[in-house]
Amino acid sequence: MRHLLILLSLGVLLSCGPSRRQGAVARGGDTLRMHYATLLTIVRHQHFTQVSISDPWKQGAILKRYVLVPKAEGALPQGLPDGVVVRTPVERSIVFTTAHCQLLWWLGVQRAVSGVCDLKYIHIPELQEAVRQGRIADCGNGMSPMTEKIIAMKPEALLISPFENSGGHGGLDKLDIPIIETADYMERSALGRAEWMRFYGLLYGRERQADSLFRLVASEYQRLRRKARSLPRGRSVLTERMTGNVWYCAGGRSTVGQLVADAGGRYVFADDAHSGSVPLPFEQVLARGGQAEVWTFKFDADHPITRADLLAEYHGYSGLAAFRTGEVYGCNCKKKHYFEEVSFRPDWLLRDAVQLLHPGVNLGGLRYYERIR
Repeated sequence: MRHLLILLSLGVLLSCGPSRRQGAVARGGDTLRMHYATLLTIVRHQHFTQVSISDPWKQGAILKRYVLVPKAEGALPQGLPDGVVVRTPVERSIVFTTAHCQLLWWLGVQRAVSGVCDLKYIHIPELQEAVRQGRIADCGNGMSPMTEKIIAMKPEALLISPFENSGGHGGLDKLDIPIIETADYMERSALGRAEWMRFYGLLYGRERQADSLFRLVASEYQRLRRKARSLPRGRSVLTERMTGNVWYCAGGRSTVGQLVADAGGRYVFADDAHSGSVPLPFEQVLARGGQAEVWTFKFDADHPITRADLLAEYHGYSGLAAFRTGEVYGCNCKKKHYFEEVSFRPDWLLRDAVQLLHPGVNLGGLRYYERIR
């Protein structure tokens, strides 16, 4: 996974002003309507904005509350509600996830990316060049970041993905730096995840740009979804491939399952109740997806791979109908900006899916996937 847990031990505290305030829960305010996101609640008040993130693993619980206070307000208002206080717009941040780096580039606030972790997984040429020039700091591996370097940079926020039963973010929780829980990946629909850009727009002072981009994404996604509905029923599809001794299959209630449905296709694990990945032995995958008409997967390589390479990797692939018919499509994430883009541009991925699942439909060609020969 690109978004790794932060596990470190730290006893140094950074003093850069209070990030938490205690006070009464704010009443009233204007609630921003979320069209697809189910984990976000945003309420705007006169001098601040409240943001609540529902815990995706505990029904009815709150993962984190934030109180966004514009820097233009000057001193913090009295009697703020409970929550992590974030002064906006954020101008210095450490970003642990490639998708959020790309989003900030799209929103025009790349200067607010002061540092990144897991640089080798971030395939954004402009960002890589900024690191080479020293404008953005390489803060090391996401599991063991360069903590002293982060402290010295005095960031105003850390963007980190939360994980179930992680116990927090290690020593980073002890710092007086707001940790923004980027839990968008736990939304069950592609547009639900993409709509989180409205929250990030608020953080970085790009609310108008984020709202405009999201309207474009949602409009194009729905247009493609209607297009798929007008077509004959699409082909069945199996996704991903063996990793070690298991095959991580996206659950039927995952964004992958929903996207296949929106593309008018038939996902072989559509009736599965999981929203995340499910590790399965090859025998179970073969029983469920062996007759799938299309097989798609992602990989990282410096060169193209062939069907012969796949057989050398695992001979059991020969049992897949899609392998025998040549309907195998791979996305080389080292060459394609898949992980950078699809979280907040699911319409681009849906366009690929519609074309893959409906032979003969050409919507401008495939952006991410290529046939494996």
